[in-house]
Amino acid sequence: MTDFYARRIVEALRSGISSREVGACFSSARAKILRELGDALEQLTEERHSGGRIISGKYGEGKTHLLNTVSGIAASLNIVVSAITLSKETPLSNLHLLYPKVVQGTYLPGQVQPGVDHLFERFSYGGPVASALLEFCLTGLETNRLYYILKAYLGTQNDDEKYALLGDMEGNFMANAAVRQIYKRIYGQAAVFNASFVKSKHVMDYFAFLSRLFMALGYNGWVLLFDETELIGRLGKKARLSAYYNMSLLLRSERMASAYSLFAFNASYGPDVIEAKHEHANLEEALLPPETKAEIESTLSAIASATQLAPLSREETLEILAGIQRYHGQAYGWQPALDLDQALSVAEKHGYLLRTRIRAVVETLDQLYQYGETDKMRINELGQATFEEGDDAQASLEPFI
Repeated sequence: MTDFYARRIVEALRSGISSREVGACFSSARAKILRELGDALEQLTEERHSGGRIISGKYGEGKTHLLNTVSGIAASLNIVVSAITLSKETPLSNLHLLYPKVVQGTYLPGQVQPGVDHLFERFSYGGPVASALLEFCLTGLETNRLYYILKAYLGTQNDDEKYALLGDMEGNFMANAAVRQIYKRIYGQAAVFNASFVKSKHVMDYFAFLSRLFMALGYNGWVLLFDETELIGRLGKKARLSAYYNMSLLLRSERMASAYSLFAFNASYGPDVIEAKHEHANLEEALLPPETKAEIESTLSAIASATQLAPLSREETLEILAGIQRYHGQAYGWQPALDLDQALSVAEKHGYLLRTRIRAVVETLDQLYQYGETDKMRINELGQATFEEGDDAQASLEPFI
């Protein structure tokens, strides 16, 4: 019988694209840093404070895999996970553009598909969860806009209004006039904003709100995993400074409850960007408040001193190869018996990148499964074809394996 779960693992390894499933299945390597991150997440659930960390590593050496492994650890601790790959459409320099991407990449523990919209169906107006969230939105944020949006959402029976209000809480921000109009129609009262809401300025209210929502519904915290963070280096000078400041908000913000942000950088970011583009000098010249400069300086220092992923030891690599062999056998219903030391020697000839070596081993297993041998390795001798006159010209071939 085909093991489709194992086949998905093998297909992901063959493509060289990491996944949450692969991260959960190959979580024994880099035990020290995973233990440290696991301790940080357990502390997150116990002390209810926010924090974060930056890691770095060479291309193809397992940064994304590590993030996916952390995702599995968080899920096992009943922590919500948001997985975000930074890009031109998902810029860290603009939090109001980043926020909807964060929501779209949010996975609840035990859920395969991302999304948070169904969370709002778990409570109703007048209940303890709604009351706690409304109180927080009224007194715990820079603006009280989310108070009126959440209260209107809980009070309306109009599907179009409900959809628009839910969309706002997920990052599709409504115009203030539309919020006032809906609220007045439902409650017969005017929505009085204590400040003019500007999405580029007040979007951290939404991050704070979402973290409180998770806590109110019984989750133990929220982990935000940022991959491809080195793409900050492609932004303009002012945008890069904005991105560093936003990183500081996510790494050290006291406004988010039980939230932990983990950023993965390429190991060359320091010399290629911070030094080559003179980021410290750019910061000195920028017309920014002293406290903002201090936050950015702290972030630059954190990037420079980030934990760098060391190459896997031979023992760790062999353990991964053993796991690949096991899943390949389960996926295709056979029993490969590779000499792992020989397989590692073959893989090492394909380059230094861990991703490339893994794909080389999967390719070797594919060839052994199909043909019984490769140009470097052999399971056993191929059988010899036989032909006897009178047996309908059928040639028989001994099984490969």
